[in-house]
Amino acid sequence: MHFDHAGIAVDDAQNLAELYGELFGLEVAHEEEFDGLRVVFLDCGDGYFELLEPLSDDGTIARYLETNGAGIHHLALATDDIQGALETVRDRNVALVDEEPRPGAWGHSVAFLHPKDTGGILVELVEH
Repeated sequence: MHFDHAGIAVDDAQNLAELYGELFGLEVAHEEEFDGLRVVFLDCGDGYFELLEPLSDDGTIARYLETNGAGIHHLALATDDIQGALETVRDRNVALVDEEPRPGAWGHSVAFLHPKDTGGILVELVEH
């Protein structure tokens, strides 16, 4: 496994993408509307910042922003074998948000691990 991206909950993905472009020279690698979100991936070289902007007031990221404000929502690790990775975490009794992989941005397969068993951090497994 290796680091893939940091998911960041934001109110305005375009504005933050422009700011990070100006400050850090980061460029947009991918952009899409997916699952009630505007998703913008900024290329950081060895990974991405995934900017998550809700398109409605009732989704997961909208609720996260309401409760916590803007900031890091999750950290993602890439794997070549998401099913094997899920078996490993199940064997160690780690609670899963997703029992089976589901479609994610860019058409990747993803599954989330519950923060109660991962040091308080929502961890995403992603298979490209």
